[in-house]
Amino acid sequence: MSHQLPAILFLLPLFAAISMPVVCLKHRHWSYRISVAVLTVMVLSSVFNLHNVVNYGEVRYVFSGWTVPLGIEWVADGLASVVLVLVSALGLLGVVFTGPTSPQALGGRIVHYYTLILLLMSSLVGIVFARDLFNLFVFLEVAAIASYALIGVAGGRALFAAFRYLILGTLGASLYLLGVSYLYAVTGTLNMTDMVERLPMLLNSKALVGGLVFMFIGLGIKMALVPFHAWVPEAYTYAPDSISPILASLVTKVALLAWVRIIYWVFDASMVIYGIQILLLVGILGALASVIGASLALAQRDIKMMFAYGGISHIGIILIGIGQDNSTGFTGGIFYLLNDAVMQAALFFLAGVAFCQYGVRTIEDMGRVGKQAPWLTGSLIVVGLGMVGLPPTGGFFGKWYIILGALEAGNYLSVAAVLLSTLLTLGYFVKLFESIFRQSPAQPDAPSGEIPFSCKLALGITSAAIMILGLFSAPIVRLLLNETLPPHL
Repeated sequence: MSHQLPAILFLLPLFAAISMPVVCLKHRHWSYRISVAVLTVMVLSSVFNLHNVVNYGEVRYVFSGWTVPLGIEWVADGLASVVLVLVSALGLLGVVFTGPTSPQALGGRIVHYYTLILLLMSSLVGIVFARDLFNLFVFLEVAAIASYALIGVAGGRALFAAFRYLILGTLGASLYLLGVSYLYAVTGTLNMTDMVERLPMLLNSKALVGGLVFMFIGLGIKMALVPFHAWVPEAYTYAPDSISPILASLVTKVALLAWVRIIYWVFDASMVIYGIQILLLVGILGALASVIGASLALAQRDIKMMFAYGGISHIGIILIGIGQDNSTGFTGGIFYLLNDAVMQAALFFLAGVAFCQYGVRTIEDMGRVGKQAPWLTGSLIVVGLGMVGLPPTGGFFGKWYIILGALEAGNYLSVAAVLLSTLLTLGYFVKLFESIFRQSPAQPDAPSGEIPFSCKLALGITSAAIMILGLFSAPIVRLLLNETLPPHL
């Protein structure tokens, strides 16, 4: 049974997505309950899968009995299993939150809405487990197509944002696929494990360099790395409030994970190709992204736009850790990825509640919700502490290990970038809190009322998770050090 878990975790949401339009044909409200039930089972299965991998080692699942390199192989190792627990848990929370905040205008399309969410979750599982470059492309595209539809379902400006995302996402997918074709032409294989054995003899190949560059740019667009981030702010801002938390917390993070797989598990990340050191480039781009993203966030007035740029900045911070070429920095980067996924979900939960319950979209409007919304204010304080990186939140310890890794590598530019982005992050959260505690009179026509229980649950769990990740950072980091490091670290 445990050997089949990778396939089960993929098929659970996929079969639910395929069957939902038929099962819910006459009872549309069943779609929400089915989604919650399926994702609850998925969370439990992912936890069991992580327990199995930690205690008995990685699981290699080969489809239809075709062995490598001819067959399709999935690998449930420590890194994939840890990230999958995060993906399934945040997916479940996102669906629970969706209940009262899903757009009323969906009407009969509510079944299609939950079908797309389950399809997105299934494709994210495929991205996490895939050890085949072409199948990775397939799942990236399925996730992207589901994301385009989920963003555009709100209509209006969301349609333009979805179309822009589609154009840039298609460009990214094309470049990635072009890179894969170069690597296949050089190595004769698409399987990552098989490719590792063939690459050392091909380091002087221009096709290898070209393939790596195309794949890097393609996945850079998918994970919203500066300067390929143009699709993110409008997509997250104009998407339905019910779907923004899932997109912001999971889609870019899983694309980043795919990119980390390629540079560490396929290429030797420390290799120098034609005078270019891969990880040096990663560190520089991460430093630029962290500072530029935080600077753009500081300049925003729209809350969701601010949070979107903040997420772009934190992608850069993760890459700074990944790019240090030592176990401390890599572990700090992965630990910060886990924290940032939770924080991004919490931020967009907050933005959704603020708009649905109080009609708040801008920083100036936040003054209307201070004493009216203790759940909102309390959660924002916790998330703010995590985003800035203050103890005892997980954000503090993630940045701490990233800085230690940079100091270990003698990379003081990376240390400066983390500190500068932290100060800029503090700046835009000070703007938020200043507006909240300098309350303005509530407008008579503004929405108000008790926050729904499902929204409180989502806010409470994510806020608690931010603190728990900090308070229990030592065992979590030890788990990451033991189970998630690439072969050469």
